[in-house]
Amino acid sequence: MKVRFSHLSLSERRKIERWRQMKLSPDEMARRLGRHRSTIFRELRRNHFHDGEIPKLSGYWCVVAQSYSDGRRTRQRKLVRDPGLRDQVERCLRSGWTPEQIAGRMRYESAPRRVCQETIYQHIYSEDGRRGELWRHLPSGRRRRRGYRLRKRPPPRFAPELSILFRPDIIAHRKQFGHWEADLVLFRQKYGPANVTTMIERTSRFLVALKNTEKRTKPIMAQIAQALTPLPRHACRSITFDRGSEFIDWPHLQAEVGAQTWFCEAQSPWQKGAVENANKRLRRWLCRDTDPNTLSQEELRQLCAGLNATPRKCLGFRTPAEVFKANILGRGYRREKLSRQPLSHLG
Repeated sequence: MKVRFSHLSLSERRKIERWRQMKLSPDEMARRLGRHRSTIFRELRRNHFHDGEIPKLSGYWCVVAQSYSDGRRTRQRKLVRDPGLRDQVERCLRSGWTPEQIAGRMRYESAPRRVCQETIYQHIYSEDGRRGELWRHLPSGRRRRRGYRLRKRPPPRFAPELSILFRPDIIAHRKQFGHWEADLVLFRQKYGPANVTTMIERTSRFLVALKNTEKRTKPIMAQIAQALTPLPRHACRSITFDRGSEFIDWPHLQAEVGAQTWFCEAQSPWQKGAVENANKRLRRWLCRDTDPNTLSQEELRQLCAGLNATPRKCLGFRTPAEVFKANILGRGYRREKLSRQPLSHLG
């Protein structure tokens, strides 16, 4: 069995504390953890807690051992042991350099004293770095560092048969009414998770905007289903989304409304160009600095009403509201347009 000599984690220290109370030998602990026996002996010797006033409390405790270990690692950090190197790194940070640029430049110059970017990040978010507010000089400007696993969260999975590549040409060419596209309009992170869902019918360019107080998929899909349920069946045949995590609850929407769902390819939001164009129009009134918490659904409805009452060149300078109403009534805007032509051409 391969043994390891690296630092023990808090979960491993919890196991050692429990096994210590069970009076297991260090050799048996090392075998169960897959560690070298010297690692266990050193851990028990260096992190033993001694209480002179209450001897009963003396022993090995995982929380105390973790604090001892963190203290030793803090004192042994390279930027703590080398004040000159620390001053150089902090001077570059205040000049607007990122930790990656600082570490990369040191490697490029083959500097005899250098650090990696992870060491710089640990120094920035250490007690000394927080005291000097070094985090303010980072591009993100975050007071707290995000978790490593949060930054590398795997993307949500969608069934391959739902890809937009399999969507019928009658939808792509806008030859049939009742096919929608949907997307989210996001705002600055400081305003919280509130956002706006936008939906547009591909043939008529009719726009609908819905306010969301959060970004979880179930409330968003429930809101979309509530908006589309009153429409007749031929007015809601399919909906196209991108591959955002807010749309992973598509089975609920498909069961509630009965509309087929399609998804763009990864990193290809341009494949649903109708709603992207609509979002660009909305940004004239809903820029990223807008506080979505101050918006009401009635304000969004009035904003959409104004856009739906604007003539569009692609519709023969008819309005999206007129085309949408004509298709809802079953006439179709092309047929109605022909019926309005004068009869002089018939002779």
